[in-house]
Amino acid sequence: MVRLRTLLGNHAHLQPLKDGRIRSPRVTLDFADEPQPHEAFKPFVRDLAFDCGELAIVTYLQAKAFGKSLVLLPVVVSSRFHHGSICYNSAHGELSPKDIEGRSAAVRTYSQTTGVWVRGILDQDYGVDSDQVTWVTCDESHLAEYSDPANVVRAAPGQQPDGLLGDGEVAAAIPISLASRALYTPPYRTLVPDPQAAAMQWYERHHIVPVNHLFVVRKSIVESDPESVVELVRMLRESKEAAGARSDLGIDMVPFGIEENRRNLELVIQFAYQQHLIDRPFEVDELFDDIRGIAGAAGMTS
Repeated sequence: MVRLRTLLGNHAHLQPLKDGRIRSPRVTLDFADEPQPHEAFKPFVRDLAFDCGELAIVTYLQAKAFGKSLVLLPVVVSSRFHHGSICYNSAHGELSPKDIEGRSAAVRTYSQTTGVWVRGILDQDYGVDSDQVTWVTCDESHLAEYSDPANVVRAAPGQQPDGLLGDGEVAAAIPISLASRALYTPPYRTLVPDPQAAAMQWYERHHIVPVNHLFVVRKSIVESDPESVVELVRMLRESKEAAGARSDLGIDMVPFGIEENRRNLELVIQFAYQQHLIDRPFEVDELFDDIRGIAGAAGMTS
């Protein structure tokens, strides 16, 4: 029996795996007690603190760029539309997306995947040059080797995007807790008007939901015990099937497979490169060079 120390949040489609309904005679997952998985991403990539688990896609791209021994599986753990992820405080005046050029906007870290999607969408759909925005961050990148670009500054210790926005110290912010509706009631407004409609129009063009977290495995496990990785993929897939994961819109929010995620990965790679987070745009296929045989055996290549 192989025991894998696993980082995984409480996602509905993976609850059958976490609560033991999905089991394996070969692999046992020891789930870390981490209510907020993103808080453990730093030790995951810096110290390989886990054998497998969820990781933000931009963090993974940077980890690959810096040669970290982690391997990506084409298994989405979480995704969401991001047109409503950035807001402003109308008590300090009305704001359109283009208006944040020459001003400041707060985000937890510049390399945060949500921020990458937000900046990419603002650029692509609203003509916002994110290099012309001063991004105020409250934490460092998960990768110690990465340095933020020149238009990124650090907030004073203890400050967070939510408070900076409320105090009027920044023009816009990506809140720490996107689940908190307090930042989406007057005087707070989303920077993108009618974000739900905008997201659906975006989906009609791209036919993808922006991915945030995917599943990764330590490279040493992939190399020494590929059969356990195939079994791990089976468990993840069966958990999704048991949970019946579908959004109210009938959209697959957590697709499995290389081809099913190709367009999504191409776009987030493009955005990460344009925003100076990686020094070259990866090809999607090279992300999966280490698991080509495993992907085929696990049915993730069609």
